[in-house]
Amino acid sequence: MKRRDVEGIRRGIRDKDRQLVRLLGERARLSVEMGRMKAATGLAVFDPVQERRVLDEIASLNEGPLPSEALRHIWREILSSSRALQAPLSVACLGPEGSFAHLAALERFGRGARMAPQVTIGGVFDAVEKQRCDLGVVPLENSVEGPVRTTLARLIATPLSIRGEICLRISHCLLSKAALGRIRRVYSHPQALAQCRQWLARRLPLAVPVETESTSAAVLQARGDRQGAAIASRLASEMYGLPAVEAGIEDHPENTTRFIVIGTGANGPTGKDKTSVLFSTQHRPGALHAALAPFASAGINLLRIESHPARDRMWQYLFFVDFEGHAEDRAVKDGLRKLKRKTAFLKVLGSYPREVEPS
Repeated sequence: MKRRDVEGIRRGIRDKDRQLVRLLGERARLSVEMGRMKAATGLAVFDPVQERRVLDEIASLNEGPLPSEALRHIWREILSSSRALQAPLSVACLGPEGSFAHLAALERFGRGARMAPQVTIGGVFDAVEKQRCDLGVVPLENSVEGPVRTTLARLIATPLSIRGEICLRISHCLLSKAALGRIRRVYSHPQALAQCRQWLARRLPLAVPVETESTSAAVLQARGDRQGAAIASRLASEMYGLPAVEAGIEDHPENTTRFIVIGTGANGPTGKDKTSVLFSTQHRPGALHAALAPFASAGINLLRIESHPARDRMWQYLFFVDFEGHAEDRAVKDGLRKLKRKTAFLKVLGSYPREVEPS
């Protein structure tokens, strides 16, 4: 290819860039106007249902060669910048910065949101319940290690609802200033330590695992320990200047954590929804089967069921259940009404757009 042909293509790209900048400016001005209308009518700046509609429409318009997933990432940042023009959106997440919860929050809300890292999962709930933050992001379950019990316990009593979910592929790195053979302590969140258990036993059999509140907190501790290491993300390595000694140390390459977005209010239906409920049954044989039977009869697909010990009643359990559909759907509404008659306690945690797990 001749140099003048290259320059011709570059001129074409610059022309498209100018058009894109102009169109993005026009879109931003419309977003500002939308923000004024939302403020006047009391509508929330964050609307996961509308966001899903926008992203689905962008994917349907795509004619390539950019993959639809790349367009979704681009548009999430456009939506994030638009929200920031309308009103600052504050999001609490398990921190410090660089933790996987922080990564999940960035993935969902983009860099236009104001992130407010919290020391504990309970701190995230407190920040949103006390209206210091608009929304919160907390881990709910991991594909390998199962549920995050602290989150389940807080969902029982919180007045907040689940407004969305984020499925994040988890890839762990071992961060340390020490050589592999000199590491004697490995700091990380309990879930991260568990997800790398086999690797640690094989490669660092003499190292003692030390639990921390978050993976980023682990990096801060390991940074001051000459024989210490941390299990954390590559972003944490870059942010805190602790080298990655090994990458991809998770035992299962498909390791995925599901985070939930918590906040006030409720979502309308999108047609591609998930509903989460919490209930308890009478302590008698067949009670759980009887409670869930109406969903089977209505053809409602159960996605997940998890038991959690009731704190005030020995050997009795609360059940967390996810199923397809929205609480306003006719079949789901009927199923919930029948479920309430067959349970001692029922709480609808929220209906929200269902996310596709990363492939």
